Amino acid sequence: MGADLGSGSCGYNSICSLSVDRRPDCTCPQEFSLLDQNDKHGSCIPNFEISCEDNGKNSSEDLYDFVELRYVDYPSGDAEHLQPQNEEQCRKACLNDCLCGAVIFLGYNCWKKKLPLSNGRVDSGFNGKTLIKFKKGHIPPGNPGLQIPETKTERDIKVITGTVLLVSSVFVNFILISTLCFCSSFIYRNKVANVREENNVESNLRSFTYKELTEATEGFKDELGRGAFGGVYKGAIKTGFTNFIAVKKLDGVVEHGEKEFKTEVNVIGQTHHKNLVRLLGFCDEGQHRLLVYEFLSNGTLADFLFGSLRPSWKQRTQIAFGIARGLLYLHEECSTQIIHCDIKPQNILIDDYYNARISDFGLAKLLAINQSQTKTAIRGTKGYVAPEWFRNTPVTVKVDVYSFGVLLLEIICCRRSVDLEISGTGAILIDWAYDCYRHGTLDALIEDDMEAMNDVSTLEGAMKVAIWCIQEVPSLRPTMRKVTQMLEGVVEVPAPPNPFPFSEISCS
Repeated sequence: MGADLGSGSCGYNSICSLSVDRRPDCTCPQEFSLLDQNDKHGSCIPNFEISCEDNGKNSSEDLYDFVELRYVDYPSGDAEHLQPQNEEQCRKACLNDCLCGAVIFLGYNCWKKKLPLSNGRVDSGFNGKTLIKFKKGHIPPGNPGLQIPETKTERDIKVITGTVLLVSSVFVNFILISTLCFCSSFIYRNKVANVREENNVESNLRSFTYKELTEATEGFKDELGRGAFGGVYKGAIKTGFTNFIAVKKLDGVVEHGEKEFKTEVNVIGQTHHKNLVRLLGFCDEGQHRLLVYEFLSNGTLADFLFGSLRPSWKQRTQIAFGIARGLLYLHEECSTQIIHCDIKPQNILIDDYYNARISDFGLAKLLAINQSQTKTAIRGTKGYVAPEWFRNTPVTVKVDVYSFGVLLLEIICCRRSVDLEISGTGAILIDWAYDCYRHGTLDALIEDDMEAMNDVSTLEGAMKVAIWCIQEVPSLRPTMRKVTQMLEGVVEVPAPPNPFPFSEISCS
């Protein structure tokens, strides 16, 4: 019903059962809810926050308890196997581990698991217990909680207060409506001019008509690629000589598409860095939303890394340095801090000089200057997504650091983060790479790349940086400034701890 890797037929943390017509039926465990209410087969997220910061404040047994599930198993992703253990010992082992999200108890065996849980399924032949940890005192959505009865005096005071407020509200509304009527014609006359002026001030980008871009792309004929919000097309704008462009056409005017459009136009137009793709202009005409970028003929980093010819070690290290510098700029050096949220090889373009250029800020979540974290829906691409996305915890720039760590391992090894053609647990790059690093068998990672082996100090340094970046605990990950300094040899790279304790993969 589910594969050995990933979330299975249903999303992360979900439970899969077979309906009468033998199709998967997905449900969320108690204390969890669907990430997207419109996607019944999607991932579930906890309605509470699991945090290691609670440790030391109170006993773990005072803070957390378990939801008990029978005939439900999550067979994949064991963090630690304890034996012999009775049920009470199994429960305490998870309660005392801030990263433990659930335990499976069967006989005298106890399997600890971390969120997100994968491949959850109903199994009538499973005789164990699945215990999912939740935070005490959490009131599920829709539960109004306990109501304290009101006294008669309190009700009388509320009636009098409500009457006064109602009369005051009518008077204030009358004044406001009169003022609005007086000013409405002035506002209407200046609305369009003000919007156009704001666009020019904020982004200083060229505004294209839809007809111009239709002609430039010959009716959107040459599709370069397609993402979640629409296709990207090659075009040409003639200005004395031919300039090639890449036009991103947003399919329809949906909520997320509009958000992406506004984010890119108002923010990317103000960003300028040699390791970022340059936004040239936009089209905002009726129902049409399009973005116009510079065209880079060498394609994406995915094409570059996973093609038939392995790029040179020098090229790969320079690309890694460039991506790190670009992320540092987004996190710390541009006027508005930007979390990219979807760092992966397909979103890194290669220019004519083989410099890395970060693209696609459509999933970027902007932070106010005085903020350091934000909560948002799960974004990004499977295989590159940091664990905290699935724990209902605040998301910081450290999610980009995690994704960069996975990407850096791909650059070092020239293989994808998840390769289903490889049998066994070696299919997951981060697991396999750490075990090879730990056993000193780096040659297995680079497949006898002599250029890399002759630069062993850079190779080992890059491996250690990558392992620091993929630490499960966000606070252990370095900032992109520190990452850049370590990659460039400005500061020493200390030996990293195990990024996922208790798991062990065989390197061969």
